[in-house]
Amino acid sequence: MKLQIALDLLSTREALLLLGKVAPHVDIIEIGTPLVKAEGLAVLRAIKTAYPEKELFADYKTMDAGELEATMAFEAGADSVGVLALANDATIAGAVKAGYAHQKRVVADLIGVPPQYRLSRISELKDLGVSHVELHAGLDEQSLPGYSIVDLLKTISGSVLPFAVAGGINASTITTVRDAGAEIAIVGGGIYSAEDPQDAARRLRNAIK
Repeated sequence: MKLQIALDLLSTREALLLLGKVAPHVDIIEIGTPLVKAEGLAVLRAIKTAYPEKELFADYKTMDAGELEATMAFEAGADSVGVLALANDATIAGAVKAGYAHQKRVVADLIGVPPQYRLSRISELKDLGVSHVELHAGLDEQSLPGYSIVDLLKTISGSVLPFAVAGGINASTITTVRDAGAEIAIVGGGIYSAEDPQDAARRLRNAIK
């Protein structure tokens, strides 16, 4: 299982400072949606230039203009880009078309898809050509009483596509995500909000091993 850091920060400077501490321990660098909105395409170029050996994921959460937005991200250095699974099929197909043209990947984010429809939507997404899906409990969902990553993982059992998981993962839960069959564990606050981000990233990496 790969470890992906979600940079849900607000400046390129903050992102580069954090990566200077944790990059050796992560496989994929995610430019989080707040950072994309704050800094635009420039942050993709800056981080890809600084870490050309790392896979760069642009968390665009695209809902429309799939081909255009994916093309913009790919040309700025992204290796993969996120679209919303709730988007129209034409939007997702457009992003996949751009992915084929650039030999890059498109990830469908399942945030907002009701649990009972996730597996059927994943089958449709496979036919549309997405690379993998992201099982994603957002910050607002995580704050609700009774939230459990174990319950979240149950809704992806039987997926016909590889999947990533994001939803408050930390050193005590990352093995649960691994054992559920995830291809990628996505950690944001569990690293950047830690007292020692470098140590947090190292412990996550060791837990995966």
